[in-house]
Amino acid sequence: MSVSQSAGRRAFASVAQFCATDSVSSNLKICLSLITEGAKRGSNMIFFPEASDYIASNKTQIAELAEPLSGSFMSAITKSAKENKVWLSIGIHEKTPDSPKPYNSNVLIDDSGEIVSVYRKLHLFKVSIENGPQLSENHHILEGLKICPPVQTPVGKLGLAICYDVRFPELASTLRDMGAHGITYPSVFTEKTGAAHWDVLMRARAIETQTYVYASAQIGNHNHKRSSYGNSMIVDPWGTVIARCPLDTNPCLSTAEINLDYLELVRSQLPVYNSKRLDIFNSS
Repeated sequence: MSVSQSAGRRAFASVAQFCATDSVSSNLKICLSLITEGAKRGSNMIFFPEASDYIASNKTQIAELAEPLSGSFMSAITKSAKENKVWLSIGIHEKTPDSPKPYNSNVLIDDSGEIVSVYRKLHLFKVSIENGPQLSENHHILEGLKICPPVQTPVGKLGLAICYDVRFPELASTLRDMGAHGITYPSVFTEKTGAAHWDVLMRARAIETQTYVYASAQIGNHNHKRSSYGNSMIVDPWGTVIARCPLDTNPCLSTAEINLDYLELVRSQLPVYNSKRLDIFNSS
């Protein structure tokens, strides 16, 4: 079976890729430059990686460098969104007065510079690979408590997730049930897990939910302990990768056209959700 593209409701989206360090000011400079570049390309929305504000070099920095949503990093980002008239999704560490740990948050910003939704990561990364990464995010990050309803954006109704969430298809399915046309997964995938699973997981979530998937990722060596896989990409509802950033550490964007009529065509020609056995399984 093949699905042919159709003309219709369209917008342009870009996924960003860069190598964050523990210098918040340097990372901010890169983000602002990429926002300007995206606007020049005509992008209606730009998706940034997880932890775009910083990747800590030690455990102490994880909490020390975190800022609230009203902090200087996000203030500069929202100002740039307004000046460049673009929507943004960006991953940050969100400081909260309720805990010494920050949230790992995906912040959605509209083209007037307003924060319209904040998703706090539900599934915290845990991995213990022999001769590989040993990470337990819950030691330093506060766990999120709820799913955010999809928000109407220039690329349709957008569901918010983060990185490790991609391994839990229940979240993606729930977001589709809530009306999502796309799901964003800002990420910091390790090189080992990324090489094995990145493309498969992102394409699988797009195929099974028949949504666009926006997978913006960190790349390269952040410090002597940590490196990331990269491969920022956009996947369409048929599972085709329609944009992908190059495999180098230079800050960059990859841009694709988003077509909601094509999404509806895929859903109508392969009506998976009409076949769900809700009498047997839960809706998610």
